Amino acid sequence: MRAIIADDERHLAEDLRRRITQLWPELKIIAVIHDGIAAAQALTELKPDIAFLDIRMPGQSGLDAARSASVSTRVVFVTAFDDHAVQAFDQAAADYLLKPVSDERLERCVERLQQGSLFEHDVMLSRLQKLLATPVKPEPLRWLRIQVGQTVRMVAVEEVCYFQSADKYTTVLTKDAELLLRTPLKDLIEQLDKEQFWQVHRGTVVNVKQIVSAHHDLLGKVSLSLKDRVEKVAVSRSYAHLFRQM
Repeated sequence: MRAIIADDERHLAEDLRRRITQLWPELKIIAVIHDGIAAAQALTELKPDIAFLDIRMPGQSGLDAARSASVSTRVVFVTAFDDHAVQAFDQAAADYLLKPVSDERLERCVERLQQGSLFEHDVMLSRLQKLLATPVKPEPLRWLRIQVGQTVRMVAVEEVCYFQSADKYTTVLTKDAELLLRTPLKDLIEQLDKEQFWQVHRGTVVNVKQIVSAHHDLLGKVSLSLKDRVEKVAVSRSYAHLFRQM
């Protein structure tokens, strides 16, 4: 039996080669490749019995490269999908290795290959293409790592009263501290839970759990009183509708 490994992360490709060789000494690894175009070429020219293909590779994806595989080549995709996607892989009767690859999972994969278990090549590719086309919503940011002198301070996001833009950085205001995070506010916003953190100004994002009241003055300007900060937080006209009585 002959196999190829394709993964653009060279250390992961080498680690996978080493571990497969230990589990299956009789399997001959004939090529270790680091981009999708070379993988497709190897599949066409070498016609391996087995191909371990990373999905995300430069040049072209492992999915596209797999289309060059002969019908006799069994393809094992290497993925970084979460548990929800893994269930979908199982339902598709495809084999895969989820990064980081556990010893137990790799051993099970090798056993399946040794037993000659076949999977439906076209069905597998179709299901994987659908998974790739569906955006995977990342988990909201839970912790901030903020450099303070020679120390990295860990701050739970839920403890933040509000964020204030500070040029290319962001000021993080908690109950008892003002810290400077080396991330622009516009980049940080994308990582926050939008149900809990509301943008109230171009340069301000507030923790909703901290809002005690919204004050409207005679000119129509809105300012917020917070539970754990004494200063008022200004709301721009663009976001004033968030605090109108329903």
